[in-house]
Amino acid sequence: MILLIDKTKQRLGYLEGVLSSIVNVVLFAFKLWAGLLTGSVAMIADAWHTILDTLSSFVVLLGFYISGKPYDKEHPFGHGRAEVIASIVIGILLTIVGFNFIKDSFLQLHEKKVIAYTPLSIMVFGVSAFVKEGLAWFSIRVGKKVDSKSLVADGWHHRSDAIASAIVVVGALLGGLFWWIDSVLGFIVSAFILLAAYDVTREGANILLGERIDTELKKQIQKIIEEEAPDVTGSHHFHVHRYGDHLEITLHLEMPGDYTLNNAHEIATRIENALRINLNVEPTIHFEPQSDNPDIHAYP
Repeated sequence: MILLIDKTKQRLGYLEGVLSSIVNVVLFAFKLWAGLLTGSVAMIADAWHTILDTLSSFVVLLGFYISGKPYDKEHPFGHGRAEVIASIVIGILLTIVGFNFIKDSFLQLHEKKVIAYTPLSIMVFGVSAFVKEGLAWFSIRVGKKVDSKSLVADGWHHRSDAIASAIVVVGALLGGLFWWIDSVLGFIVSAFILLAAYDVTREGANILLGERIDTELKKQIQKIIEEEAPDVTGSHHFHVHRYGDHLEITLHLEMPGDYTLNNAHEIATRIENALRINLNVEPTIHFEPQSDNPDIHAYP
């Protein structure tokens, strides 16, 4: 069952990456053409934003390929964190794009450049906004379904491009009234992109640095412990180590001090098997004698 989930996740990752790459290349060609036709810095920058989406989709494909490889001697926990690294790379790309938008918008505002938009260029970016939002919806939905950080990250990258294209359309429609609208909206686009970059990078970095156990998961573990071993008197030191779909959990359990080593081993084996079956995790349990001193177990 675990292999089936992994294969499905990998297959959906490949589908999203290939589909996104094809759509982005086509949109890039039309948006760059429209930008060069009008001389709009915002349109040209947004075109390059789109081609960077292609690079991020390639990163997603590479991440899924590497994370799908089985464990080996050098990587005993598998290659699942390659996907997390891929999401951080996407966040860095988003950051570069965001600051590039700020620079271009500032230069255009400083030069007081007036842009003459054509109806065709506005239509190109309007269609692009709808298409990229569709890709964003697909990527984020699939990413949440299979719990893929890099797919969700790529979806937000698509959404930032959709928002950017929509804002360019608004600027084009209002350009005749306000000469500075293109530059100001460029700053707004940058804020959206940098915010998405922050969220994507922070989530990936938290996984790599180590994360506190989820409250709901902790409750589920404690419930299983109570069902399998009522004699356990306390639990603490819950540590989580995530490697893609593979989740390692270590925890400390307290039991009466007069239990033998054989008793402790039998109870630990029973709890570990129950956790594997019910939660699909790989647990490691450390037993210690019950203590009335709360300071000994101050660490969560």
